[in-house]
Amino acid sequence: MAGLSLRGGKSMINFSKDDDYYTPKEVFESIKEYIPKNNIIWECFYGDGNSGKFLKELGFEVEHHKVDFFEDPSFNYDILVSNPPYSMKPKVFKRLAEIDKPFMMLVPVSTMTKKFLKTYFQDKIQIIIPKTRIHFIKNGSQTNKSWFDTIWICYKINLENDITFL
Repeated sequence: MAGLSLRGGKSMINFSKDDDYYTPKEVFESIKEYIPKNNIIWECFYGDGNSGKFLKELGFEVEHHKVDFFEDPSFNYDILVSNPPYSMKPKVFKRLAEIDKPFMMLVPVSTMTKKFLKTYFQDKIQIIIPKTRIHFIKNGSQTNKSWFDTIWICYKINLENDITFL
């Protein structure tokens, strides 16, 4: 995920140079059936703008704007679905706990062992495990190698199983 989060034309957050790996459309297609229907999605990290477009193409109502995730948005939404900037995971999950709305966040599998996740969401999360390693989009092209595995961390999604294998 990444790029700059903007509000009013001013840069609010400086992401790491390695935060600009974006999610391919097929990744969103693979979780489509798990996203609650008739919910307004906030794709809360704008990045290159494509993830919001992909979710709309899959039939979802989506709020996807260049706004600062760490400030309250001026629009209504029911669920957050995103690939957050990995360099800011502790801060992102703290904010998700404050928001306390359903979410699905695509993160490295190692996030499961992090203290911040246990602090904010102990025994309250479910996970979705992709079929294969995801090859993200970097500089406009899909990579052919990723050096880490990812999972979807889900909160208040009410999946049938706590661990879902795609």
